[in-house]
Amino acid sequence: MARDQKPDPAPAEEPDPPKNPGKLGYKIFAGIGTAFGTAVARRALTIGWKQATGKEPPANPEHPDVRWAEAASWVVASAAVVAAAKLMAQRRVAATWRRASGTLPPGLDEPVL
Repeated sequence: MARDQKPDPAPAEEPDPPKNPGKLGYKIFAGIGTAFGTAVARRALTIGWKQATGKEPPANPEHPDVRWAEAASWVVASAAVVAAAKLMAQRRVAATWRRASGTLPPGLDEPVL
């Protein structure tokens, strides 16, 4: 090697590939589906509440002027409906993912029966 030449630098190490490249995509897909499902469920719940009670649902169930029974009923109904909508949306997204990719979404294991 000539005196003016510098040795070749060591080759740069390749960064490790992501462990699960589809995980971010699935999370975004699931988040959008869940947000949409939750919004639809809240709207349906508000309409159902109006039909059942004849008045608007409590805007703030914690307010002292809202009757305890009305506040508790609204909280229980909204929690159940929103949780069910979230579960349905997430299951729908997982099924769509499986149909499109042929595999379960990242982070889901086969069910234990």
